Amino acid sequence: MRNFSRIMVLAAAASVGLSATALGTIDSHGEPESIVIFAEEFNGDALDRDAWNVRGPSLWVNNELQAYIDSPETVRLLPEGSVEGADGGVLELRALARPDGFETPSGRMAHFVSGRINTRDNFDFTYGRAEARIRMPDLEGIWPAFWMLGNGQWPDTGEIDAMEYVGEPDWVGVALHGPGYSGETPIVNKYFFPEGEDVTSWHVYAVEWTADSIEFFVDERLIYRVTRPMVENYGEWRFDTPKFLILNLAIGGAYPAKTNGIEEPYYGLPEHTADYIAENGAAIHVDWVRVTQPAP
Repeated sequence: MRNFSRIMVLAAAASVGLSATALGTIDSHGEPESIVIFAEEFNGDALDRDAWNVRGPSLWVNNELQAYIDSPETVRLLPEGSVEGADGGVLELRALARPDGFETPSGRMAHFVSGRINTRDNFDFTYGRAEARIRMPDLEGIWPAFWMLGNGQWPDTGEIDAMEYVGEPDWVGVALHGPGYSGETPIVNKYFFPEGEDVTSWHVYAVEWTADSIEFFVDERLIYRVTRPMVENYGEWRFDTPKFLILNLAIGGAYPAKTNGIEEPYYGLPEHTADYIAENGAAIHVDWVRVTQPAP
């Protein structure tokens, strides 16, 4: 495991011109309340492979329609000024159609390809605040997410879903998964945006994780609080071990299908979205990802 030291993160942040607030928070006496232990601003020419892994087509879960591929077609950085409203450079995860099919190593033929990245074996953390600034399109049946997993067998080491979106632009979902509360987890909530807002604008999705609770935020609004006793009604609390970060753009699959009821022409994906992806592709944009912990 390569850990990002405080010095490394602060030096990297300073080199790209982060503000003081981006480096953590201070109290009324000027003392630090939190420190940044991971900061990814996506300002380089290419994805930092010392921090991020790009998943390939051997991964297939939840009856999703896409194959993940490690390609600039599906995972790329866009320069400062190219995406309206971004603070600097941007990560783009992009889905594309493959009308003739993309054959995965298992022999599955996927009609779409897309991008998924994670920090496994490069960075993980136990307790703190993880947040990302993200913009997504109004496309029914896509399934992007910002989330965290433990390093062991799922769901035994826990899953924290900071943001999931299935193509209804007025809401996003959050959830926890663990032994006894995985899959159709009861530890789940929807956040409906105020009138005039939706996922197509930039929003900061965040999780505050402590030894006894996990709180979910959208743009600093607390939208859901989960406590250890709430979880222990269903199973063991498995949120006391390190978690790594994941960003992905899935297409169709179980969660969209259970929301929209669509099975044809694709599971969870309506024809109009499939046609749009075939003509234009579908992309989510990530402005930055940061993890902070209380100052010692």
